[in-house]
Amino acid sequence: MAGGDSAAVTTPHVLIVAGSDSSSGAGIPATSRWFRRSGCALLAVTAVTVQTHAAITPIEPMPPELVAAQMRAAFTANPVAAVKIGMLGTAAAIKAVSAVLATSPQVPVVLDAVLASTSGGVLLADDAIEGLRRDLMPICRLITPNLVELASLNGSAPPWDDASAWRQAEELSRTVRTAVLVKGGHAQGTHCVDVLVQPKHTLRFGSKRLVCSMGCAGQAACYPAQSLPRLPLGRRWMRA
Repeated sequence: MAGGDSAAVTTPHVLIVAGSDSSSGAGIPATSRWFRRSGCALLAVTAVTVQTHAAITPIEPMPPELVAAQMRAAFTANPVAAVKIGMLGTAAAIKAVSAVLATSPQVPVVLDAVLASTSGGVLLADDAIEGLRRDLMPICRLITPNLVELASLNGSAPPWDDASAWRQAEELSRTVRTAVLVKGGHAQGTHCVDVLVQPKHTLRFGSKRLVCSMGCAGQAACYPAQSLPRLPLGRRWMRA
């Protein structure tokens, strides 16, 4: 921008492709908060939702061509350093988003494979999962499913122990040819164990389980967003 602050030129721009959240607990608002201090968030809204911390209804998907147009505008207006994808909703939206990303293969993409809300609302149609695996996941740098999402993506039963989560993460990583970070929050016990699998590195790390005072909606959006500040700066997120 002419005459603008020089910081605007060097500040990393991250494109967030996700749904809205009127309670600000998940989706675009939750992801934007994590990136606020280290970059500038660009937005492409995939769906408008009406939700609280406990429930989500109704959901109005945006037309796929409108989602794609928002993304193209963001890429045209700013040097996009990374992309974080959340709720997509439909197979048509997945196809549209994948097509836009294919034109900028140098930009790293983090995919939070949102299939359902914490309160149980369905956020991705069943017939869209294959398109997610075939068209979008292979062009992502990192995929961050929870245990339930990992099972759905693999077509298997949920892995409720560390060993089975590890095996399923390796299977998904091998199939879609990208890194997989499995979030262990849905497992039982006092600790949460996460597993990061990629071709030459496998990590297992955990922490004490936290109690959510306002419900746990949006935790899935915040976790993968924490890798975003490192990607535009050329850092390795696996060391974060």
